[in-house]
Amino acid sequence: MPEKRCDLPRVEIVGGQSEAIESIVAAALQTEVRASQRLSGGDFASSHRVELADGSLVFAKTHGDPPPLFFTTEAAGLEWLRSTGTVPVPRLLFASDSPPLLVLEWIEESLRSHPDEESFGRSLAALHRTRFGSFGRPDGRTTGSQALSNEPCDSWEQFFAERRLMPLARRARHTGSLTTATITSIESLAARLSSVAPPAEPPSLLHGDLWAGNRIVDERGQSWLIDPACFGGHREFDLAMMHLFGGFEPEVFAAYDEVYPLGDGWQDRIALHQLPPLIVHAIKFGGGYPAAVDRALRRF
Repeated sequence: MPEKRCDLPRVEIVGGQSEAIESIVAAALQTEVRASQRLSGGDFASSHRVELADGSLVFAKTHGDPPPLFFTTEAAGLEWLRSTGTVPVPRLLFASDSPPLLVLEWIEESLRSHPDEESFGRSLAALHRTRFGSFGRPDGRTTGSQALSNEPCDSWEQFFAERRLMPLARRARHTGSLTTATITSIESLAARLSSVAPPAEPPSLLHGDLWAGNRIVDERGQSWLIDPACFGGHREFDLAMMHLFGGFEPEVFAAYDEVYPLGDGWQDRIALHQLPPLIVHAIKFGGGYPAAVDRALRRF
């Protein structure tokens, strides 16, 4: 996706300093900025609420040293999701990799609103009916903090083994994040995926990082999706991510299944699809995640 950019000041962004954010947002949107506020949450990028001269608000995100093409890759994902007309996605206002900056319309979150889970389930099912030509991304760009490859593959088994399990196993071996026995089990699973694979389907457009923290619920109870790591994959992956940390009610999955019925035994495969994010968390955070990886592997 081409960058939405103009001539920006050369500002070194360290820890999301307010002055730096205000300067580059002002230049990016060609307007004055009144104030900015650092937002809590997130383990990777620095996020800010920025008030413009006319009193309107925007969301701005940056990073001191992101992976290559990180922000324009996320912007492309947002545009892909938005173009389907299925799920609400904030409007993209600006994206640049140098300096690293993403600016979106501000969506006011309401912590007191109960999400319309049935509506979200139906919308997500409609999103997953959007097909990609292959498993991966047409631009081949990496996604996530571990810069996982999304070079296109012809089958889910090839993609899951060669673009997810095996690269993460090598990363875990290099960092010492998982035991040798666990890494051997991952490699063994990657070699026999056909025996545990979900029913064959064309690749769906996936959000790619669909946990509750990447959903905003507005005052009307409408769900908005943010922070995508989009790729073409098996739709069970997004649903497995939704189960990983909770935050979605059963009504979501019931409504989804009414619109786009899931294959037999999909709940038994949740742990299979959760393996890549669990391995990523084991590499990044350690803690109880290596044990969680082992528990998931034991199911297969």
